[in-house]
Amino acid sequence: MKSELVSESKPHWYSIKEAAEYLDVGEPTVFRWMREGKITYRKVGDSTRFWREDLDAVMEVHHSEKDLENLQKTCPQCHAGELVEGVYRTTGLNYFQPSKTKFWTLKVSNIDTKAFMCDRCGAISIFGDTKQLAALVEARKKGEEKNGEGKEE
Repeated sequence: MKSELVSESKPHWYSIKEAAEYLDVGEPTVFRWMREGKITYRKVGDSTRFWREDLDAVMEVHHSEKDLENLQKTCPQCHAGELVEGVYRTTGLNYFQPSKTKFWTLKVSNIDTKAFMCDRCGAISIFGDTKQLAALVEARKKGEEKNGEGKEE
């Protein structure tokens, strides 16, 4: 029974060969990522080892436009599928304001946000209104063109 407890808590180390198989890439790719600093690895004597978390972290996710709505429904911490929409409140105002917006437009430049809390781990995600941001960016571009590229008043 003691050996069962030890094996459950002991992390599984991946060799370079196992890491390449897990990621479905060749061993030379794993070596290149190590040289480029794209993957975290550990040295045990002369042996190179990886934790599963190291291997999972090297994978990048590129979401399509279609997936953006679903992305806001998934917890970024525990990846649970149930986020509860609500209001994030503090003793002060919390909002996103792009840099140098006072030069962009006379319109209010605070961007509305939505907050979601994961019902599994309690992480709070805050998402801004991207359409409102796009309108501010467009107003800035028009202002720069009107005032002569990049000059601020």
